[in-house]
Order: sequence, then structure tokens, then C-alpha cells
Amino acid sequence: QVQLVESGGGLVQPGGSLRLSCAVSGFTCSPYLMSWYRQAPGKEREWAASITGPDGDITYADSVKGRFTISRDNVKNTVYLQINSLKPEDTAVYYCRRVCVGDPAKYWGQGTQVTVSS
Repeated sequence: QVQLVESGGGLVQPGGSLRLSCAVSGFTCSPYLMSWYRQAPGKEREWAASITGPDGDITYADSVKGRFTISRDNVKNTVYLQINSLKPEDTAVYYCRRVCVGDPAKYWGQGTQVTVSS
């Protein structure tokens, strides 16, 4: 059974940092694209960052460049999102998504809540 499980969210003060994790289990594929999205209250889900496998090519949305860092641990089948200098507008549910090249299916996690507030 395909499963993506996010963790690491929480309540953090402005200027703080968080590292989100997305653990993938139940399948392997290559090449693939792992991405982080976020959805703020009342807004549409927006893409934040992606990393390809196996090459490890990384791209970021302009809105998060310089503060977000996506990385992966192939042994643990986990993708991370380091978020620094958090702002109240970063408050959102953060989701990870995996797409296997050649497979139309898109696999999503359940999301992890990030709240930035003083």
C-alpha cells in the first residue's frame, strides 16, 4: 500500500525554523518527482519545491527561494523540507506528493499543519 506520511509541523514564532519530513513507503519507482505543496486557509494549494530521483535536481517556487530547502535521504525513503525565517504567511497545511514518471497517478500525504504566530 502506497503511503506518504508527513510530520514535523507545529506552532512556531516568526523568524523560527522547522524541518518537515515525508516518509514514503509501499512502493518504489524511478525516475520520480517528489514535491512539497502548501495550502493556506482560504487559498488554493500551491507548489513550493521539488526534487527528482535519482538525479536529485531541485527547483523552488520564487515565493520560497532562499528560505526553503528540500532534501532527501534515499536510505530512509524520506524527503525533507527545511523552512527558515518563518513568516505568518507561511501558515498552511504542508503536503508532500510523489509522481512516478510514466504513471499518471499522483500520491499525496495527509498533510502537516504549520502555524506561524507570536
